[in-house]
Amino acid sequence: MSEAHTPRTVADEAVAALDIGGTKTAAAIVTGQGEVVDRVTAATPGRAGATAILDTAADLVRHLRTRAPGTGIRALGVGSAGVVDSATGRVLSATDVLTGWAGTDLAGRLRELLALPVAVINDVHAHALGEARHGVAAGRETVLLVAVGTGIGASFVAGGSVLAGAHSAAGHAGHQPSPYAGSLPCTCGGRGHLEALASGPGLAAEYARRTGRPVDDLRAVAARAEDGDETAAAVVRLGGTAVGAAVGGLVNMLDPDVVVVGGGVTGLGEPWWRALRDAVRRETLPSLAGVPVLASALGSDAPLLGAASLAWEAARGDHGQGRLHHDIRTAS
Repeated sequence: MSEAHTPRTVADEAVAALDIGGTKTAAAIVTGQGEVVDRVTAATPGRAGATAILDTAADLVRHLRTRAPGTGIRALGVGSAGVVDSATGRVLSATDVLTGWAGTDLAGRLRELLALPVAVINDVHAHALGEARHGVAAGRETVLLVAVGTGIGASFVAGGSVLAGAHSAAGHAGHQPSPYAGSLPCTCGGRGHLEALASGPGLAAEYARRTGRPVDDLRAVAARAEDGDETAAAVVRLGGTAVGAAVGGLVNMLDPDVVVVGGGVTGLGEPWWRALRDAVRRETLPSLAGVPVLASALGSDAPLLGAASLAWEAARGDHGQGRLHHDIRTAS
């Protein structure tokens, strides 16, 4: 377990939030004003199975409780990797990175372990809620969030609520066809999808294909681009262009007030961002040319703040999950 900082004075009442990812799990205490006053992280034991993942998450929340003994933790909000049914708090499907995660009654198990009301949502949707309610998109009626990292996901927030879709699977932006991906195989089993090329692993693989020199990860490509490797620089620009073209298409379809882009790949810097914004401008309709494309401002706190906002709703609604079903699945 690692700790990001020494906890500040905690309010009399707060909620706990969890962000359960494929490699890292983070927990935080969050006030009603959306202030993260304490947080801890640990590696996600993804290969050890659902029980180990849940135990790790619950231990993080318990640890936070011991550091704030005078604080009443009213509820727990969870943003989790995988397709999550927010009405039931159950994980419907997940990749093999989290062994046995599909089918897990996430809300029920954490409720038993921690004796708290629990609200659960997909982690990208939690990220979008965080930015829409507390970040660069605060005050906007409609927000499109695109997260570009190991995978590529999206979320659309309207009236303060996430549109999760009829099967809780909305937001798989990485699995739309991309002309830049050709026939590359995708992790989902399809071919030619955006994620196959423009995700972190996809760009690292593209550099290896072009040079015949495999690299450990995207950081190695970024370092070579900064050192003047033109092939690496071209791959960085290609990633931004591919994502930007997809974002432009989504803007044409959804007409959001603002687009927020986050995730680890955005750390590639200005060349990636310039390519992305240029591609967005080329693809969007003239009437939508003024839709701003902004960088996520909250970073790793975004999904925690989004999950916490749902925890407050669960705390106020007493029966959390039933009310959450309406709030998340229906646009206001």
